[in-house]
Amino acid sequence: MGMGRFSTTDWAAYNARHVDGRSRSEVFGATGIDPQLDPARFSTRESRDSPYNPQSTPIILASDVTGSMGMIAHELMRGGLITLTSEIYDRRPVSDPHIMVAAVGDADTDVAPLQATQFEADISLASQIRALWLEGNGGGNDGESYSAAHLLAALKTSTDAFERRGRKGYLFTIGDEPVHNGLTAPQIARIFGIAPPRGLSARECLAMAQRSYEVFHIVIREGYAARRLGRVLESWQPLLPGRTFVLDDHRRIAELVVQSSKSPRVVTPTT
Repeated sequence: MGMGRFSTTDWAAYNARHVDGRSRSEVFGATGIDPQLDPARFSTRESRDSPYNPQSTPIILASDVTGSMGMIAHELMRGGLITLTSEIYDRRPVSDPHIMVAAVGDADTDVAPLQATQFEADISLASQIRALWLEGNGGGNDGESYSAAHLLAALKTSTDAFERRGRKGYLFTIGDEPVHNGLTAPQIARIFGIAPPRGLSARECLAMAQRSYEVFHIVIREGYAARRLGRVLESWQPLLPGRTFVLDDHRRIAELVVQSSKSPRVVTPTT
């Protein structure tokens, strides 16, 4: 996927019809997981070069959608994504962005701990984001399953940037809680539809994603992080030293993503 180009005109027209002046529940009406967004039901999300995007760069925005964090998806629809893509086109920290949006929950308690759109380079991303189920549970157990987003990148994506040019994509997880220490084998089987020989720690999941993605985490100082920021950073900073950021204003996510993106180093893909 990833044909076409992002257009401010297209986004403005779409938002006027479906987003502007509407509440979060009106924009996101799903009451269950869409099978097309379920990693257990799809094999691979592809980011491919095309005449529109000859030097495609995959970017994954994987947001916690539990509790108050549903505001992140709403902000992406209201203006965050068009700000992000416009800034990338204007400032060119990377070339030809292909964006996937993923929704992260809790593998211990949620019905849908992970959902993911296709990689897209035009307005077709908007309807997929609106199909995400903002389950809003999370379990109240001092963490969320952000490692599922790392495994999504490692196991369920295929990109020309890495496979043809040896250039890593970008993965940003976003949320307000600590990261659970990985996923058990039954959780991996349920989320991804595969049968792993064993569970994986958070560090192992991250290392798998880092083979083909530059990985960052954005802590939103809301909810859990507003009360226990130290606990959140104790969880994340050892995993991603120098790549864990704190934002007081979730509306600045697009700006931070652009600032953090730069031409990735070239690596030699392994088979």
